[in-house]
Amino acid sequence: MPSAVISSRGAVSALRFGRAAAMGTLAALILIAGVWASWGTAQHVMLTKGRESGTVRVARCAEDVCTGPYTPVSRGSQPRQKVVIAHTASVREGLTYSVVVKPGSSHVVRSGPAGILYAWVPFGGALLLAAVVVAGGLRRARPAWAMAGTGIALITGAFVTM
Repeated sequence: MPSAVISSRGAVSALRFGRAAAMGTLAALILIAGVWASWGTAQHVMLTKGRESGTVRVARCAEDVCTGPYTPVSRGSQPRQKVVIAHTASVREGLTYSVVVKPGSSHVVRSGPAGILYAWVPFGGALLLAAVVVAGGLRRARPAWAMAGTGIALITGAFVTM
C-alpha cells in the first residue's frame, strides 16, 4: 500500500507542475504578443532621435484614416502636402497634432505622452488578459491584481491623454 500513496502524490505533484508550467508559458506568450503588437508603433514614438517630427493639420477623415498637410519641426524634415494618420476617436478634422513620420512612408503617428500611451494600449490589453491567466491558472492573486491594475492604468491613461 505505501507505494500506491507515494505514486499518487508524485502524480499530483507532476500535474501541479505541468499546470504551472503551461499557465506560466501562456501568460508569458500573451505578454510577449502584447509587446510585439505595441512595439510597431511605440518604436517610432519613443525613439525619435533622427526621425522626422512635426505637426499635421487634419483636413479630411475617411473610415480608417485621416489626411492632412505636414509641417516639419525637426531639422532636415521636409513639408508634405498629404500625410496619413490613423483615424481614432481622438483625431478630428480641423485640429492639429504633433506627429512623427514613419521612415520611408507618408504615414505619421502621434507623438508626446498621448502617442506613447496610445502605442502601448495593446500591451495594456495583454496585461489584463494575462492577469486572468495568472489568477486562474497559476492561482496567484496579488501578481494578477498588480498586472490588471497596470493594464487598466495604461489604457485609462491613454484614454485621458488622447
